[in-house]
Amino acid sequence: QVQLVESGGGFVQPGGSLRLSCVASGITFSTYEMRWYRQAPGKEREWVATSDGNNTDYAFAVKGRFTMSRDDTKNTVFLQLNNLKPEDTAVYYCNARLAFMIYWGQGTQVNVSS
Repeated sequence: QVQLVESGGGFVQPGGSLRLSCVASGITFSTYEMRWYRQAPGKEREWVATSDGNNTDYAFAVKGRFTMSRDDTKNTVFLQLNNLKPEDTAVYYCNARLAFMIYWGQGTQVNVSS
């Protein structure tokens, strides 16, 4: 059974930081491309970042502020969120994909407000 479990969300003031984690089980983690997505209230889910183990790509809205990393020895992927803005408020989802196999976590809520 595949599970992706996110954690690390919370409330933070503008300019603050958070570190999200996603622990995977039931997959050969190192072979999977890992992604982060987010969904703000009333909006479509949007892609945030991708890591395939060799390269990392970011959406324009977060580039320079967010950093994605992975630890294949711990089946864990991270998303460091710096200089947070109110528009970063969303549920953040972890996503694992390999060919036609795609898995999602349950999400972790990030709220940025003064």
